[in-house]
Amino acid sequence: MDASSTTGPESATLHGGPADGLRVQVTHRPRALQVTYPCELSSPPGGMRAEALYIYRRDLKVQTEPLRYGFDAASP
Repeated sequence: MDASSTTGPESATLHGGPADGLRVQVTHRPRALQVTYPCELSSPPGGMRAEALYIYRRDLKVQTEPLRYGFDAASP
């Protein structure tokens, strides 16, 4: 199946990292997904928040559901 013709929701699984095994629904087969996790702050000024950011990149060899996204250990 050509990714350009895939516009509806598809299931995908995240592999590795903090979200290992998480299943998500994606549309248009994005090349990367961001997963954020809230960080605890002591006395944050003015509602400030901090989140840890993790990047998962699509395994382009997987063409059928569930799509596969692997943890990018080099992500910020």
